[in-house]
Amino acid sequence: MEKCPKPDKHEYAFIGRSNVGKSSLLNAITGRKDLAKVSGSPGKTQMINHFSLTSSDKKDWYVVDLPGYGYAKRSIKQRKSWQKMIEEYIRKRENLVNLFVLIDSRHEPQDIDIHFVNSLGEWQIPFAVVFTKADKSTQREVAANIRKFLTVLQESWEDLPPHFITSATKHTGIKQLLQYIFGLNEIVKYK
Repeated sequence: MEKCPKPDKHEYAFIGRSNVGKSSLLNAITGRKDLAKVSGSPGKTQMINHFSLTSSDKKDWYVVDLPGYGYAKRSIKQRKSWQKMIEEYIRKRENLVNLFVLIDSRHEPQDIDIHFVNSLGEWQIPFAVVFTKADKSTQREVAANIRKFLTVLQESWEDLPPHFITSATKHTGIKQLLQYIFGLNEIVKYK
């Protein structure tokens, strides 16, 4: 946290299980193919990475790439260190406007994702769910997995968080995600 930039701009952080397609999504959002490093092996992102962006209305803001949670070919000690760093960032970063939790739409609900989302509720962190890789399965499979995930959430949540269905490859949902961010940029003010 102490190495993060000065908290003087809105921040939108992205997190998900290792290999969920986070870097590909960040590249699609920013329109740059090589902004975030894409890797076929889990655990490529190991630090909190800030990318400064400027929207068409000249507002500066950060996109933040967080290390993935869950499986990664790293030592238990290193994974616990990441977990501590991530939790500290999420709970204490004063200019974090929204956390986007990425969920792989090809899979049925995973306990680790449900637990993470429920923790965000306990910590009162504003977040949205982003279902990724919607182009990697049939529309029917994607819709069924998303419905199952949201049904599981309804067991604990009175109101469901905003959610988006995306494909970094086909740019599905990217425009809606950016509109959501731009909308938050307009309504969220600093102290």
